[in-house]
Amino acid sequence: MLCGGKKSYLAAAVCVITLTSMVTLSYLQLQRLSHLPKIIQEGSRCRGKITNSTITALKDNRTFIISPYFDDRESKVTRVIGIVHHEEVKQLYCWFCCQPDGKMYVSKAKIDVHSDRFGFPYGAADIVCLEPKNCEPTHVSIHQSPHGNTDQLPRFEIKNRKAETFSVDFTVCISAMFGNYNNVLQFIQSMEMYKILGVQKVVIYKNNCSHLMEKVLKFYMEEGTVEIIPWPINSHLKVSSKWHFMQDGTHIGYYGQITALNDCIYRNMQRSKFVVLIDADEIILPLKHPDWMAMMSSLQEQNPGTGIFLFENHIFPETTSTHVFNISSWNTVPGVNILQHVHREPDRKDVINPRKMIIDPRKVIQTSVHSVLHAYGNSVNVPMDVALIYHCRVPLQGNLPRESLIRDTTLWRYNLSLIMNVNKVLYQTIL
Repeated sequence: MLCGGKKSYLAAAVCVITLTSMVTLSYLQLQRLSHLPKIIQEGSRCRGKITNSTITALKDNRTFIISPYFDDRESKVTRVIGIVHHEEVKQLYCWFCCQPDGKMYVSKAKIDVHSDRFGFPYGAADIVCLEPKNCEPTHVSIHQSPHGNTDQLPRFEIKNRKAETFSVDFTVCISAMFGNYNNVLQFIQSMEMYKILGVQKVVIYKNNCSHLMEKVLKFYMEEGTVEIIPWPINSHLKVSSKWHFMQDGTHIGYYGQITALNDCIYRNMQRSKFVVLIDADEIILPLKHPDWMAMMSSLQEQNPGTGIFLFENHIFPETTSTHVFNISSWNTVPGVNILQHVHREPDRKDVINPRKMIIDPRKVIQTSVHSVLHAYGNSVNVPMDVALIYHCRVPLQGNLPRESLIRDTTLWRYNLSLIMNVNKVLYQTIL
């Protein structure tokens, strides 16, 4: 017998550890074998309708596919960004069709529901499948079963299959534009500030906005700055405009913000050196550098191996204004004029200011809103004397008198360029 002989506690402990290790290794090997792709058909052609929808419901109506991405950072897998019911979706399979030989492979998926679900029944999920070894599939279907008719399954293009050289340095991801969004002036100011700071691309997951805002978005799309990802999530789920579950029958928080952020990271993994995860009313303002590239070069030099840089959020209440930069032609445009809001709320005792991020997308596996959940490499909190997030919105400390606010005119360093650029956009779109 393996554990016969000595009766000492030490021998017994070694015995138990050995047996446990053997069982665990056997289990892990079986698990991996169960996820290996298996040929189920040969000589057939790829069937099923290719879908280009941003959100596709599977037949179970508990699984929603956003987009698959090739990911070879650890092993050769297809990582599908999706939304699932955290209890009711137990098993999914990837169906790969390999051309030109026509072999159909099925892989059992690992379903990884992101930990930051905030109590909602539906959450962002990675549906991860090992790919066939001798094949580079261009499309995949997702099914609840390893058996069935492929003709009826929607097929999704697997993005990031080919390595690319970076086409841009900075991409801003704005995760959910909803609620008939009409803060037109502040949106244009943010866009122009992003461009001044070094942004070449802004990706917006758009649910809905006002007619006037549509005109502005059209201008930026034609300019080549904005990419719109349609985000009709309320066609599939009951969405909440709040980030935490309120026991009100809703399915997912803040219009599926976390899913959109994760999709945006993978969508830009091959084409952008950095991805910036902020909202349209937030600007990361550098205090020691003229723009983001100079700031990030310095931060990377000081923090080698770091892929996630977190910046502290500070509220500049839109209820407190100054008469400086009261530009008459802007008064007819709906929205906030950020140049008139240069007083920020002081830190609250025992309250940690939330953070937003500039990341190296190739080092991120999963993200939440204010932190990365899984990544390669380190995260660093950027000191406030290097940069802060200017966040102009309704106050969080509405009872504070004006004299308790901190006057901070960092934004005014950019006023000449900002005013000129905003005027150009307004005259071409609205005025």
